[in-house]
Amino acid sequence: MKSKFKFGIDVLIADEQAIKKLKNKKLALVAHPASVTKDLEHSLDALIASGFPIRSCFGPQHGMRGEKQDNMIESDDYLDPVHRIPVYSLYGKVRRPTKEAMESFDICLFDLQDLGTRIYTFLTTLLYMMEACSEYGKELWVLDRPNPAGRSVEGLTLQKGWESFVGAAEIPMRYGMTLGEIAFWFKEKFHLPVTLKLVAMENYNIQDSPWPVGLPWVNPSPNAANENMSRCFPGTVLLEGTTLSEGRGTTRALELFGAPDIDAPLILKKMQEIAPQWLNGCKIRVCYFEPTFNKHAKKLCQGLQIHTDGDFYKAEEFKPFRLMALFFKALRQIYPSYLIWREFAYEYVFDKLAIDVINGGPWLREWVDTSSSTVNQFEEKCRYDEMAWVQEQKKFLVYR
Repeated sequence: MKSKFKFGIDVLIADEQAIKKLKNKKLALVAHPASVTKDLEHSLDALIASGFPIRSCFGPQHGMRGEKQDNMIESDDYLDPVHRIPVYSLYGKVRRPTKEAMESFDICLFDLQDLGTRIYTFLTTLLYMMEACSEYGKELWVLDRPNPAGRSVEGLTLQKGWESFVGAAEIPMRYGMTLGEIAFWFKEKFHLPVTLKLVAMENYNIQDSPWPVGLPWVNPSPNAANENMSRCFPGTVLLEGTTLSEGRGTTRALELFGAPDIDAPLILKKMQEIAPQWLNGCKIRVCYFEPTFNKHAKKLCQGLQIHTDGDFYKAEEFKPFRLMALFFKALRQIYPSYLIWREFAYEYVFDKLAIDVINGGPWLREWVDTSSSTVNQFEEKCRYDEMAWVQEQKKFLVYR
């Protein structure tokens, strides 16, 4: 039986009233490689074929067509080779749209596939575009897409004053909303006067099946290769702020991790001793890998791989943020002087440690490095932040 599920883009293209309203407007599209219809046609091509007057496009991190394969690689503005319309980069010389770009449209169609993780930069791009539309008097329509993490909420809330391009606002790492839902939270939180419209998905059951059964996966970024990665990402993304490889340069980036100078079985054993409950809902496998580029390139690494791709996966029990915190804690206990935290400029922040920028404050790092800190302290801190967010998000939820 063919699924009745529809992306926001599919709903819009089938809406005759919307087509009538938009046909005399200048439209812009914010898109990337996973901006596709249910039939896997790119949203730009589908909209133009259906008569929507798209006058410009915006590309987020990794580019509108997904041309940038590694992390933190900027894109330039260019002319789309097929439709000959300008594509403005929101991850290059600027992260916010310029006055010239904003004058190219009346209504912005925002169609990005997200992973439901605060650090994934498409969330911040949404906020920046909403702020620009507020400033220039433009409308913004969010063409909604599934959150593969579903309603799961986990992790520490970003501390006020720690906002960055990977931390748009005071929300936990895994925030349990679609971009369409959280856009309305942004509107209220920041008092934005933008005219905001949600083009909601049809027949989407976020609780029972966050990623609709049978729906093909298109990488929203080069290393977001499958559902397993999207489930692990709220934890494994923390590795970007460390000296350990997060698997970039392998075919399973952000699903496996390690280094040439660690004893992975010993670390896993220590993790099981410290907080076995934080390993529930998945399987952890000792593995070996040799990255072709990025950290520890061409060196044999020993590490762990997280599996949520079997019948052992339990979404309500799987806690990737806690799991990675536990890995760091076990590593620190076994190797007290190990250089875990990497010092380098991370996502346009030059004066703070990358791990703190990613986490949204120093609390995680300090917990790992403090020998007297306990699992209960970490659990209590996370639960407090998570419960507060669950209450705050309630009135903005669309998919019940």
